Amino acid sequence: MLEELYEIIEDRKRNPVEDSYTAKLLYGEKGINGILEKLGEEMTEVILAVKDGKREEVVYEVADLLYHLLVLLSKLEIRLEEVYDELARRRK
Repeated sequence: MLEELYEIIEDRKRNPVEDSYTAKLLYGEKGINGILEKLGEEMTEVILAVKDGKREEVVYEVADLLYHLLVLLSKLEIRLEEVYDELARRRK
């Protein structure tokens, strides 16, 4: 699923759609700072959901966080395989 979502994000980067939220993040006037702001917001929402003990909300917010993290990776031209390779290296 992460690979599929990443590829959709990459497609939006190559073929921006006017009303696409992903394209707005990638090409918005705030640039990378806009993506970083969203990551911060989403992480805060995950933390609050965990503290409140709201399991369903945690799942929802983690999904938002993962999406925004994938947008950041795409913006930085970092492929998921690079992250997977690093995780594999750490497992040794």
